[in-house]
Amino acid sequence: MNKKLYVGSLSYSVTSGALEALFSEAGKVVSADVIMDRETGRSKGFVFVEMSTEKEAQSAIDTFNGKELEGRALTVNEARPLAPRSDRGSFGGRRKY
Repeated sequence: MNKKLYVGSLSYSVTSGALEALFSEAGKVVSADVIMDRETGRSKGFVFVEMSTEKEAQSAIDTFNGKELEGRALTVNEARPLAPRSDRGSFGGRRKY
């Protein structure tokens, strides 16, 4: 079963390909998606890396958490589900009249 990891504290210049190559040292990488800002098109400084097994995901956490990449110490941990968001007002939310 695939396991998704959160990788944060990235330099804005790090690419998905570079992370996929790095994390392949810990096992098979299913995907590595750098999260981009919609407005600027620039990296937000974090990525989700999906490993093919839990064992490989744990190996990646043990190997890369705290490891320096392009002058920044990586934060690597298990990705958590997105928390539910509350209604933010009149834009995009439904109103009850």
